[in-house]
Amino acid sequence: MNLKQLFFGVLLSASFTSFAQNNNKEVLFTIDDKPYYTDEFARVYNKNIDLVKDESQKDLNQYLDLFVGYKLKINKANKLGLQNGQAYQAELKSYRNQLSKNYLTDSKVTNELIEEAYQRSLKEIKAAHILFMVDENASPEDTLKAYKKAVEVREKAQKGENFGELAVKYSEDPSAKENKGELGYFSVFRMVYPFESAAYKTAKGQVSKIVRTRFGYHLIKVEDIRDNRGELTVAHIMILKPNNQNPEEAEKAKNTIQEIYKKLQQGENFESLAKQFSQDKSTASKGGLLNRFGSGQLSSEEFEDAAFTLKNPNDYSAPVESNFGWHIIKLIEKHPVKTSQEMHAELDNKIRKDERSRLITNSLTEKLKKKYSVKRNDKLFAAITKTVNDKFYTNEWKLPENMKPFEGNLVTIDNKAISGEEFLKYLAAQQRAENTIKPISKLVDKKYQEYVDVKVNELYNNNLENEFPDFAAVMEEYRDGLLLFDLMEKEIWEKAKTDSIGLQNFYEARKNNYRWGNRLDALVLSSTKKDMAKQAQKLLKQGKSAEFIKEKFNLNGKVEIMSNAGIFEENSDALPKGIEKKDGVSEIIKEGEYYFVVKINKHLPAGPKTLEEAKGKVVNDYQQYLEEKWVGDLKQEFKVDIHQPSFEKVKKQIKS
Repeated sequence: MNLKQLFFGVLLSASFTSFAQNNNKEVLFTIDDKPYYTDEFARVYNKNIDLVKDESQKDLNQYLDLFVGYKLKINKANKLGLQNGQAYQAELKSYRNQLSKNYLTDSKVTNELIEEAYQRSLKEIKAAHILFMVDENASPEDTLKAYKKAVEVREKAQKGENFGELAVKYSEDPSAKENKGELGYFSVFRMVYPFESAAYKTAKGQVSKIVRTRFGYHLIKVEDIRDNRGELTVAHIMILKPNNQNPEEAEKAKNTIQEIYKKLQQGENFESLAKQFSQDKSTASKGGLLNRFGSGQLSSEEFEDAAFTLKNPNDYSAPVESNFGWHIIKLIEKHPVKTSQEMHAELDNKIRKDERSRLITNSLTEKLKKKYSVKRNDKLFAAITKTVNDKFYTNEWKLPENMKPFEGNLVTIDNKAISGEEFLKYLAAQQRAENTIKPISKLVDKKYQEYVDVKVNELYNNNLENEFPDFAAVMEEYRDGLLLFDLMEKEIWEKAKTDSIGLQNFYEARKNNYRWGNRLDALVLSSTKKDMAKQAQKLLKQGKSAEFIKEKFNLNGKVEIMSNAGIFEENSDALPKGIEKKDGVSEIIKEGEYYFVVKINKHLPAGPKTLEEAKGKVVNDYQQYLEEKWVGDLKQEFKVDIHQPSFEKVKKQIKS
């Protein structure tokens, strides 16, 4: 997740239906005489209050100060003209288009698609395909050529020719030469909708009918259909593969995972070994625990297949190799497929982002055409139709030289008039699309119906702010938030990262805020056997290395001693609790099932971190410092007038 995604994730976290509308708004404050109202303040406070971790910011007086600061920044952004930037305008338009999709829906069609998606989610299909590429807007000749090739290859497949070999020979999917068109297992939403539908409608062992997607024509062979495997929660111990492809280091990594596996077979604790040795830093401290996942959700099929073969909780796999390293996987819990009710919201969200959303849009269009009055000037439409000839099919038709006769109103949609000239220009642009309907009069009539559909939806879409107050509120917040992001990046964030002198001075003045705790340069040896730990302790005192000790005791494929060396914070999980913090070799320490002996080579005392060591925290603190100073400057630049009676009234409303 990038910074902008995080920024707006916090800003716009509430659901669209949660905005309370308050018509009894009063002016809460003004900035250079521009009013801001109590209803917006109450709405934003109530929406964000559960997200605020700093208790001081839940105080209404403190929150008002933050809110005023927020609006001051927006005023500054507008004063600088950031709202006129092309990138800003484009992103705002893109967001509005995305947000409007939540209102361009038909609940009946949506629920039917949700049920279809749920039923498909219960199965996973293994398939291969052959692709005959053709652009969505390709000429009829090119489209027909691709289709005929698909027909020819399908006949070969139907006669029993090997589908994989046909894929290698004919498929225009670049990967087919290597994988013979194999796609592996997939379920709902993993493929474009027409492809998915064709796959689910084809019987196991059969080749589908020819299916068209935006990529071209496909033939799909369904090789297997199995029940959805559900989801798993697992833990893993991971040893990374070396980045430098060094054979010795690669062999060392493999040997390490095998040693850990043998320790598990000897009855040692999985979570403890994960904490000590797993190189997946994000999960090691949690005993290797991963977030739950289903088929196809991880980037390693080898890992997934090994995980799903585990049958019972606490079962663990033999070492599994992936592109990232070596893993030992332990099953924590199997999660069965969710019920339709449990998946309803998730499926609804996916459908809105999927190609099948067009079905919902088409259904809504029909309703809008009943909602709005649509009147056509039939005489003008007939005149337009006469101007279009068969050159339209070859993209050679030209607009009439004299457009004056077509300037009148062709169609009126809810009192919005559209001229014949506008429709003619739309027609001219449509020559690039696939046009096969004949005669030309029927094609023009179809294009007119499509044009009216577009204009009906445009009218509805452009009026969303008036029809839905919640939509208007979200757009206002995003508009301000986008400006604020651009302003903060320009005035604060970039400066904090690039102002090396300012950052150095800030660090020097606050050096004691950035400190290391006490650390140990140490070697930790562990064993489940006390006598082994004692012998290791004796050898450590003689100055023997960890490698020497492991070679001496880890014999005949049995791992008795494990080692871990490095610089550790004194409270690190990798160190046994209660260790005496003095140089040299420690006493034997028992913790859980393990006996530890630690050789402390050197103490690294608490002290200030260098700027480079603390840079992330210093930059963050410097940003906050710059922002606080900047907001103070803005309060001097703009005139702020708080209407105290209105504030007291809205405080009572919020508290009640």
